[in-house]
Amino acid sequence: MARVWVLDTETKGTGAQMVPLEKVVRGPEPKPQRPPVPERRPRPEAEPEPAPPPRFRVVEVLSRRVLSDDASTRATIEVLEGVRSVVDVSIYRWAEAAGGWQPLTPREKKTLWGFRGRLPSD
Repeated sequence: MARVWVLDTETKGTGAQMVPLEKVVRGPEPKPQRPPVPERRPRPEAEPEPAPPPRFRVVEVLSRRVLSDDASTRATIEVLEGVRSVVDVSIYRWAEAAGGWQPLTPREKKTLWGFRGRLPSD
C-alpha cells in the first residue's frame, strides 16, 4: 500500500517539509484524567490520655548511692537542695516508652537544678 505524503507547514521558521499523512492527522484528544481523590482518614475517637507527671531518680556519682527513687518533681528539687553541685549527682527520668530510667540531658539537669531554693513553702 502506498503512503500518502503531505506538506507540513507547522514548523517554526525552518520551512515546510514532507511528512507521511499519519503524522499530521491526529485522532481525538484523549480526555484528561482527574487525579484520584485521596481517602479521608477517620478522626480519632477520643483524645489521648494526658502524660503522667514525671518521676525522677537521683543517684550520687561517687558512691552510687540512690538519694531519691521514683520521686515527684518537687521531691527531687528538695533532694537537690542538699547537694553541693550539679555534677555530684546523676538524675534520671522514668520513660514509659523505653521501659526504664533515662538520664537527663545536661540542659534538663541544669533546668531542674535552677529550681533549687525557689519552691514555695507549704
